[in-house]
Amino acid sequence: MDKLNHFDSNGNAIMVDVSQKNETKRVATACSIISLSKETLERIQSGQIGKGDVLGVARVAGIMAAKKTSDLIPMCHPLMITSCNIDYEIDEVKSNIKILATVKIVGKTGVEMEALTAATVCALTIYDMCKAIDKKMVIENTFLLNKIGGKSGEFNFYE
Repeated sequence: MDKLNHFDSNGNAIMVDVSQKNETKRVATACSIISLSKETLERIQSGQIGKGDVLGVARVAGIMAAKKTSDLIPMCHPLMITSCNIDYEIDEVKSNIKILATVKIVGKTGVEMEALTAATVCALTIYDMCKAIDKKMVIENTFLLNKIGGKSGEFNFYE
């Protein structure tokens, strides 16, 4: 197992020094799933939620969250993200929404945390906008789906 690199030799938390690393293209996709009642899902799809376009607002919130990740997670570097895309897969049978957040950069460090933050905040925003009509929503299965670039190479959750 690789050693944790956010600690110095005395065990103190540090921000990793990336100044000597080369800039490379890096991409990460994270997933989060929110399960909700069939009625709530139908109301989201038909635009009948009082707070507005739930998926549109959640998309903007996810993009904003990706850009603010370093403000939320102490050892994350502030990054110049080149792209953040939020996609949804609606499963009417399971009554859930799968959120896929893909973040890209040409930089010295990866964007896994930015993708995870984006997917999570999308799910939280959907929850917030629908909580008045559905208190039993569940946010689950938030994970890194895949990444490319960087020293550790490629990763795919399902391989």
